[in-house]
Amino acid sequence: MPLSSRSTLTQYLIEERRRFPEAGGALNALILDVALACKAIARAVAFGELGDAMGDAGAASVQGGAVNVQGEEQKKLDVLSNEVFLRRNEWSGCLAGMASEEMAAPYQIPAEHLRGHYLLVFDPLDGSSNIDVNVSVGSIFSILRAPQDVIDSGRDVVEADFLQPGTAQVAAGYALYGPTTMFMLSVGNGVAGFTLNPNLGEFMLTHRDVRVPEDTREFAINASNARFWEPPVKRYVDECLAGATGPRGKDFNMRWIASMVAEAHRILMRGGVFMYPRDTKDAGKPGRLRLLYEANPVGFLIEQAGGRASTGRQAVLGVAPSSLHQRIGLVFGSKHEVERIERYHREPPPRELRNPLFSERSLFRD
Repeated sequence: MPLSSRSTLTQYLIEERRRFPEAGGALNALILDVALACKAIARAVAFGELGDAMGDAGAASVQGGAVNVQGEEQKKLDVLSNEVFLRRNEWSGCLAGMASEEMAAPYQIPAEHLRGHYLLVFDPLDGSSNIDVNVSVGSIFSILRAPQDVIDSGRDVVEADFLQPGTAQVAAGYALYGPTTMFMLSVGNGVAGFTLNPNLGEFMLTHRDVRVPEDTREFAINASNARFWEPPVKRYVDECLAGATGPRGKDFNMRWIASMVAEAHRILMRGGVFMYPRDTKDAGKPGRLRLLYEANPVGFLIEQAGGRASTGRQAVLGVAPSSLHQRIGLVFGSKHEVERIERYHREPPPRELRNPLFSERSLFRD
């Protein structure tokens, strides 16, 4: 399609708004501010070492040290990206508050700015551990409606205001900073993909109505954690690895990028299944990924594109959050594969995976 006939992100949002004649323009304005923040981050990422933004954050971090609220080492670009999101989105009057992976508590809109009807939660730079080796990274965001009493009273937001299930999301998306910069978005009417035209500085619509194939021969999981997996996950991976001669009757490819935005993008483009499940590695953490600003927005996109997102036991979008930085197990991608993994969690494990104390020729019987 020639460039002159492609829609911009602004035009796309105007077209979507026409479906709701009573709607104001605040949501569109907010999404465009998020997109602008992503353009600024893309530019910083593209400069790499030339931009003096590589390496660890050190004492310059938003928490006052080199470790963020998650207990993770911060990179300079983590701090920069977080600041870009805050500065680009605090002023417009669209937001009542924000929450970020890099901040322990919700961010209050400064008193000199108007407050709006929405909440923004985000991971400003997902996969930043890959920055130093030039692997694709991204930004993830989710938009929620602020509770009515926040809107009516204008009070400061508190953590409880953000604890809404994924089904309550108004919009969600991510930016991918790779060979090209892309902006994937859903406003509840499917998923659209936009590619940044560096000559125009505009996101142009390049992928309309993205769909995740229901079947796949590709899966992604961190195999170094195999010894900590629960039996249903081990069963699924073992069957995939058995290939054409195994119970699945077909060969699978395994991928692992260690950047969830890049993993999600691959699945949106060609299908697959991604697993970062609950395991026994750290009993105090029921999963690795954060529910509000990683699992929920990615899950929203995947399900809007016809895929499925799950904890392995239930739809992830139906989980009631209990804390701002809550962690959770996540499985998402091609619908039939995710449903198979969910079924394995419901079924008793095959005999060869059960404790040998309970086998037929042991002291105990099934």
